[in-house]
Amino acid sequence: MIDSFTDVPGNGPCPAPEHTRHQATVRPVLWRPAEADDRSALKALLASGAVREMHDRIDEQLVELARCLRPGDHLAGPELDAAVQELTDGVEPSRYGTWAWYPWSGRLVHLLPRHEFRRVRTDRNRDKITAAQQQSLLERRIAVIGLSVGNSAALTCAMEGIGGSFRLADFDTLSLSNLNRLRAGVHHLGLPKTVLCARQMYEIDPYLDIELWHEGLTDDTIESFFGDQEHPLDLLVEECDTPWVKTAAREHARRRRVPVLMDANDRGLLDVERFDLEPERPLFHGRGADLSAREVQELDAADTLAYLLRICDESRLSPAMTDALTRIGDTLSSWPQLASGVMLGGALVTDTARRILLGAPVASGRYYVDLETLIAPRDGDDAAGLGLTTAGAAR
Repeated sequence: MIDSFTDVPGNGPCPAPEHTRHQATVRPVLWRPAEADDRSALKALLASGAVREMHDRIDEQLVELARCLRPGDHLAGPELDAAVQELTDGVEPSRYGTWAWYPWSGRLVHLLPRHEFRRVRTDRNRDKITAAQQQSLLERRIAVIGLSVGNSAALTCAMEGIGGSFRLADFDTLSLSNLNRLRAGVHHLGLPKTVLCARQMYEIDPYLDIELWHEGLTDDTIESFFGDQEHPLDLLVEECDTPWVKTAAREHARRRRVPVLMDANDRGLLDVERFDLEPERPLFHGRGADLSAREVQELDAADTLAYLLRICDESRLSPAMTDALTRIGDTLSSWPQLASGVMLGGALVTDTARRILLGAPVASGRYYVDLETLIAPRDGDDAAGLGLTTAGAAR
């Protein structure tokens, strides 16, 4: 479905306000210009005036594809032209591949077909990820609960080609205070975080399959979120703040033998629970006192906070986070989080997800990539000589 547009005198067609459009504009529309019906639809779209920008760099993509497939031939000149002709099998470039229509931005983009697109887009992954591994990864389904910290994990997975299908859950909308750590613009304020994340991922790879849970997870929806036997999850990334959801998600993951990753966004903590290998493993490595999700739901505010602190291991929090705990609701509005920590978490989740999904040995446990410990003056180093002040070196 194409968005409605509002006319602005003197400026031509202009998109309707973001918050009024999101329900119709989550997934791009894909057309194959080799098909007569799709060519007619494209012609109608272009005549509608809805297209604000048209990007057709298919010739350059075909050159990249030819060189990716024959890296040792150093293709150039007539030999390169012949290789491109062989790839298109005589089809005119204008009718080759796919046109992706992004209604939310008004952009129409000409791209290689799915397989060729992904071959070129992930070419620089090789051979840190082999071609066979990349194909295997693109056949996996990953779920992400909580799309502030989880946004970084989902986007990094999409960029690296870790997962071809995703399920995203969050009940919240983007607010101004989210922009200190979430890659978005001021024009996205008020947009559901599910929609924002899905759009960003589709702009990386329009061939992804993404399902959205705009209301977050509830008793009524959590079962379907984990899917049926035909569409099971391969991995769960849990990044939400709601204790009941954190617990219930792990109960379902353990029952279905789905591994769970969580970036705690403090001291570079990555939490790994291999329920796929250890179906009897206690939730949160036993820190949850064996409370069920139903019991967690019935805790009062004080006991809920105590539960969160237990499962996060309060004794190992950073000094800044420990100090913040006493001031939330007084001089602080919520948990402090930084963009650098969130981006690091996205990298840690993606790297670990890749290794788990490829069958590499990754043990359950808690792992710290604490940059304040790892990047600091060594014994005998002069802080000033390292370009650090004494205060800067100690932080």
